[in-house]
Amino acid sequence: MIRSALALVLIAGTAQGAVLQERTETGTGAVLRGLDKLTGHVTDLEVDNGGYVTFGRVTIGMAECRYPEGDPAGDAFAFLSIAENDGTDVFQGWMVASSPALNPMDHARYDVWVLRCKTASGADSSGTE
Repeated sequence: MIRSALALVLIAGTAQGAVLQERTETGTGAVLRGLDKLTGHVTDLEVDNGGYVTFGRVTIGMAECRYPEGDPAGDAFAFLSIAENDGTDVFQGWMVASSPALNPMDHARYDVWVLRCKTASGADSSGTE
């Protein structure tokens, strides 16, 4: 009986995961927001796919930014690599705009999170130039 129930839960979980999968498009870059926790200063940063930007004492590299297919204003997610300027790794992984706490950067002084993707037209995914 317990095995049957467990098998049903596993099958349901697998089926649900397939339904939740979404097609995406790749933006040309991303708009990130950085917070210096020491000064309280907030800075918006633009970075292209494959590019780097420096924020305070960290360098942020972005592999790519993706958004739901046909919906550039939809939920963006970006693959970031963040390191101290001395080369010490701080973060590497996907960040999701709607859930920055899902996979946050853990740094004593800085916070960085994704706001939106930029699209090929030169506009970011919020539709502004």
